[in-house]
Amino acid sequence: MRSAIVIGSGLGGLECALVLLRHGYGVTVLEKGRQAGGCLQTFVRGGRRFDTGFHYVGGLGPGEPLRSLADYFDLTDLPWEPTTEEILIGDERFRIPAGIDAYVAMLADRFPAERGTLEAYGKLLREVGDHIFDAFDNGPSPLMGVSAAQYIRDNFRDPLLRKVLSGSNIRLCQDADTLPLYAFAQIGGSYIRSAWRLPGGGKAITDRLVARIEALGGVIRTGAEVTGLRLADGIVSEVLVGENESLRADVIVSDAHPAVTVALLQGSGVIKKVYRERILSLENSPGLFTANILLKDSNFPLPEGELHIHREDADLWRKDPDRTDSVLVHTYPEGGMLDILSPMPLSERDGDYAGRKRIKLGQCLDLAEKGVPGLRDAIDKVYTSTPRTWHEYTGIPGGSAFGILKDWKSPLTTLLSPRTTAGNLYLTGGSLNLHGMLGVSITALMTAAEILGRQIYLEIKR
Repeated sequence: MRSAIVIGSGLGGLECALVLLRHGYGVTVLEKGRQAGGCLQTFVRGGRRFDTGFHYVGGLGPGEPLRSLADYFDLTDLPWEPTTEEILIGDERFRIPAGIDAYVAMLADRFPAERGTLEAYGKLLREVGDHIFDAFDNGPSPLMGVSAAQYIRDNFRDPLLRKVLSGSNIRLCQDADTLPLYAFAQIGGSYIRSAWRLPGGGKAITDRLVARIEALGGVIRTGAEVTGLRLADGIVSEVLVGENESLRADVIVSDAHPAVTVALLQGSGVIKKVYRERILSLENSPGLFTANILLKDSNFPLPEGELHIHREDADLWRKDPDRTDSVLVHTYPEGGMLDILSPMPLSERDGDYAGRKRIKLGQCLDLAEKGVPGLRDAIDKVYTSTPRTWHEYTGIPGGSAFGILKDWKSPLTTLLSPRTTAGNLYLTGGSLNLHGMLGVSITALMTAAEILGRQIYLEIKR
């Protein structure tokens, strides 16, 4: 039996482990934290369970982009609930209907002069979503080399419409200078098709994948920090765990951030200097500030879905680190609790850290109250986290929320191959291709296909 070690138990690592087990590998997953899940982890505050990175997903309905992936990984029958999205820009409010045709019709009624370009945009979203597996045959989409912000500027004249189209961009956390149109259309389009939340949150996904892995004989070890990868004869010969344990396997898959993976490598002659320097030089996407809020009254009226709230004068393509222009308000199915998320510069160690958190929280609450009136007075407890918290919790450099930043000007540089120059070392996770459940699941299959062959793609198509 061939063997594999998977470093990290985020979504990509768990999905890769499951695919390899299904194809006869013996698999051990090594997780340095106390619980599996990576950014799917949950934590308890005030007796209630909050999510770390998972909040809701898009495109899970029949025939939609995420559905075939959820089917393949046995996640479709979890208790998913349909949810909605609303975009608030100043005093303007736009409720996003489910379905690309309904979305285009709603915006065309509000902006009739833009009907033709909106219909073309709907066609673009549909084509991107219907061809998510093309990369298995054709490589990255040409739209990875097109600017999303420039597309919006060139095709839509109304300033408010431009903001509405960009109003859920907090999921991408990128500025105009970098975001590729493909990422904008694939991720955004999946949520326009349909949006879903999950009672139990990321833990429900983790628990399902862990159960499937263990049922097939896989081993998941928490509290097992990989401290080095020893190279010999062109491959990773040993995986060093803790201070004095050494493991061997035919295949090594790293779900850790690529820069973290490269830093683990010990030895020379396999990982070339130019490859190492390229990985370490790549810029990471911004981080997020999160306020996890418990309410005094579990019956306090909360929005039915997700609220993207923006200041009227916000530039949704240029994030000012000294202002809070945008927040996402996420409510939990259980009621009486919510999260507020807002972009925030990556981890900073110096200065008045506690003071910056207080200021940011106040700014977030000011915006959130535009969509949730009376929120401040309804709060019982607030627990805040920053990119610094993310870094300490997940090990992601700087606390980046979405990993390596994708740049339309250099797509082949910022899109990483699962293969490395060490013959048996592969990468996976949100930093390679795209982030989120859709992007990470596609990337996990790409990694598995590099190891097992194109048959993985054919299994899903069947």
